Amino acid sequence: MSDAAPAKHFPVTWEELHRHAKALAWRLIEKGPWTGIVAVTRGGLVPAAIIARELEIRLIDTVCISTYDHMSQHGANVLKAFDGDGEGWLIIDDLVDTGRTAIVLRKMIPKAHFATIYAKPSGRPLVDTFVTEVSQDTWIDFPWDIEPQFSQPIATLHRNR
Repeated sequence: MSDAAPAKHFPVTWEELHRHAKALAWRLIEKGPWTGIVAVTRGGLVPAAIIARELEIRLIDTVCISTYDHMSQHGANVLKAFDGDGEGWLIIDDLVDTGRTAIVLRKMIPKAHFATIYAKPSGRPLVDTFVTEVSQDTWIDFPWDIEPQFSQPIATLHRNR
């Protein structure tokens, strides 16, 4: 996604996120067994917790990479890496967008299985398993980033472009 304002917003509730994370766990159960989960901070922490519970995985590590600042992206900044090639490990993130983070993860942990809840077309080829695809021009509003407020009808937004 560019630094321009996104054309569409896709708000996700806590219940939807939980349901989608469980759907991802269903897709991953047959691909295991898994040694552990590498949660990508911060967006992957909540899905990783749900998936760890559903797959009964107790070993969880993190990779800390910053590529977003509210609604814009910047270069990948690795704050904490993973030690090892990832054989038998599951990488969990909330979303693959442009693929910038995914490229770093693939180089860092080449043998891990990379799974996200949401995938956009630019990053989709870098993910092994995902649940829902959204268009590249859509900003996903995760429940930890939003508060309830008035929302313009789609027709009004479309007329005002």
